[in-house]
Amino acid sequence: MEDMEKFLEMEEKKDEAGLGNPDRVRRTVCVVGHKNPDTDSICSAISYAYLKNQEKSNFTYLPMRAGQINAETQYVLERFKVEHPMLLSNIGTRVRDMDIRKVPGVRSDISLKKAWTLMTTQNVFTLPITNEENQLKGLITINDIAKSYMEEYDSAIVAVAKTPYRNILETLDAEMIVGDPEDYFDQGKVVIAAANPDVMENYIDEHDMVILGNRYESQLCAIEMQAGCIVVCLGAPVSRTIQRLARDRNCSIIVTPLDTYAVARLINQSMPVDFFMRKESLQTFFLSDYTESIREVMSKKRYRDFPILDSKGQYVGMISRRNLLGVHKRGLILVDHNEVSQAVDNVLDAEILEIIDHHRLGSLETMAPVYFRNQPVGCTATIVYQLYKEKNVEIPKHIAGLLCSAILSDTLMFRSPTCTPLDVEVAQRLAELAGIECREYAREMFTAGSDLALKTPEEIFYQDFKRFEFGDKNIGIGQITSMSAPELDKIKERLLPYIDKVYHGQEMDMIFFMLTDIMNESTELLCCGKGIEELVEEAFKCGVENGSAHLKGVVSRKKQLVPSFMSAMSRLNEVI
Repeated sequence: MEDMEKFLEMEEKKDEAGLGNPDRVRRTVCVVGHKNPDTDSICSAISYAYLKNQEKSNFTYLPMRAGQINAETQYVLERFKVEHPMLLSNIGTRVRDMDIRKVPGVRSDISLKKAWTLMTTQNVFTLPITNEENQLKGLITINDIAKSYMEEYDSAIVAVAKTPYRNILETLDAEMIVGDPEDYFDQGKVVIAAANPDVMENYIDEHDMVILGNRYESQLCAIEMQAGCIVVCLGAPVSRTIQRLARDRNCSIIVTPLDTYAVARLINQSMPVDFFMRKESLQTFFLSDYTESIREVMSKKRYRDFPILDSKGQYVGMISRRNLLGVHKRGLILVDHNEVSQAVDNVLDAEILEIIDHHRLGSLETMAPVYFRNQPVGCTATIVYQLYKEKNVEIPKHIAGLLCSAILSDTLMFRSPTCTPLDVEVAQRLAELAGIECREYAREMFTAGSDLALKTPEEIFYQDFKRFEFGDKNIGIGQITSMSAPELDKIKERLLPYIDKVYHGQEMDMIFFMLTDIMNESTELLCCGKGIEELVEEAFKCGVENGSAHLKGVVSRKKQLVPSFMSAMSRLNEVI
């Protein structure tokens, strides 16, 4: 379970205990960077969420991360004593984001008549049957009740269903003058004493329930025939002699104001719902289930309603197919990216409110206008700094440290061609607020981040890996930076076979990996895929040898590698 899911569960528990705000979950906006997050992605998310929370609004902004934190970012967070953001790998809507109908669970022994009354008053078609621990035992629908009334002709069905006498009393608006109301009618059949006593003797058996009127002889005959219960209609008085004889013969007596016809019609409605409810193969969903996954299941099931359970298996409420139309999307702010391929899974299911970025415009589309801040600077943190100034919000020391770290990381200590004079100016101001010296701190940060000896090839490869769409080509580009050329050489030997493995295991046309030497301002580009030689030759006028190419002066994926590849592909396509 990811951190975001844990957070939502904690909020729901607070709400149940009356300690939280029931609308908090839906008014929570996630601020998150791209997958395989770098220092800018993490630090900008934290810093921008802090800024947004200073505004007067009905929203709570939570910084998130879309992947594991790398060693460099870990160093930064520890240096400025900032907690890790929560993990958010999938922003897709879940069952908990739907309008769940809080249909109360009912006991399994309530009568069909009471169940029908509850359904009509609550305007529902399905009732959940739960136990004392609020765990789901079964479901009963209006159709189930209708079938029980229309299709059951067995006169013994009331006993077979083990009907509580209290259900019978409630259904017939009756009073038990002899017997125990907490007992059950679980033997015999139901008969109507519509004949003389000498005829009654032929069809009344032991334990039967006999519906009759005020005739003394009929009442006496039923008791002498060992009836288990007699139902006296029209509120007729029952003599003391009959009552005493009934007690002696262990026969219950029920008196109802209804006539014989009404009693005969209603008696089956006193049966408990657990006799007719569906208990097996119930289709349930959990609050944490994604709506995308339940949609297909719901379309294949011919049920009107589906019960929802929490993480403990306790019943929460009901949903129907119609509820899928009104799912409440999660609020989302994207920082340091604007492409679907780099965003958290199911990003298009979220309500994107803002995008703060410094990269090229990608493939992301929104359903409504959003606040979009995109500037040609070296780091998203530079833009976030500007927003603090524009909103006249003081920057705390720890936020200044995070923003400065992000700029130093993204601009490779001002050596990247993406770096602008504004980045340098902002970083120096932030360094003063954070109490650090830019170059000395940058070396410490890069040294901490380049300790890759203990990492697996997979960890190194995905530390900063992004997917790009160049026309009909799907290309992956990863990058690591180091201040040690020998360390990069060792990593190259380990990564080359792993890149080939990734290429043959994933649907990508080409894979590139940048081993960037910060001190020498150069990159060893590892390559794999069909057509890599032509592309690298066209883009950088150098050849690929043994799966790699040396690119002098190239240190930026965003500013140098990606634009060069795009231009080269365009030229190659024209030739073709």
